[in-house]
Amino acid sequence: MEIERKYLVVSLPGNLDSYPHVEIEQCYLCTSPTVRVRRMGDVYILTIKENLSKGKKGEAIHNREEEFDLSAESYERLKAKCEGRPVLKTRYKIPLAGGLVAELDIFHGAHEGLRLVEVEFPDTAASNTFTPPVWFGEDVSSDRRYRNSWLAFN
Repeated sequence: MEIERKYLVVSLPGNLDSYPHVEIEQCYLCTSPTVRVRRMGDVYILTIKENLSKGKKGEAIHNREEEFDLSAESYERLKAKCEGRPVLKTRYKIPLAGGLVAELDIFHGAHEGLRLVEVEFPDTAASNTFTPPVWFGEDVSSDRRYRNSWLAFN
C-alpha cells in the first residue's frame, strides 16, 4: 500500500541539480482503476493503481499499487493505445528529515510551470505528524486536479 501526500511548491530548494533526477513520460490506458505506462530515463513500467481512500483535506491518500517492468518495445505499443496526452516532467528526489524523500516534479509541455511535490510515508501516523519544509505550499492531496491522471486529460 502507498500512503502519500502531495503539495504545491512555493519555492525550489537550492542546488536543485545536485539531487538525483530523471525525465518522466507517462500515459494512461485507463483511469478507474488507473492503468498507466511510464518511461523513467531508460526504465519502462506498467502500473496499476487503485485508490483505497481519497483522503479529506490535509490527509494522506491511500493507494494499492502494482508495477511491472516493460521492454521499450512494449512501452511504445501500449503508449500508442493511451488516451489523453502524455504527462511530461522532471522528477527530483530530495532527502527529508526522518528518512523521508520528497519527489519534486517539475512539469513540461502542456503543464509547463506546474510544480508538485509528493512524500510517501511508512504509515498513517507518520503522515499525520509530518511537518512540511518551508518550500512546500498548500496540501493538495485530496484535490483531483493535481492527480497525474487528471492532468493527462485536462
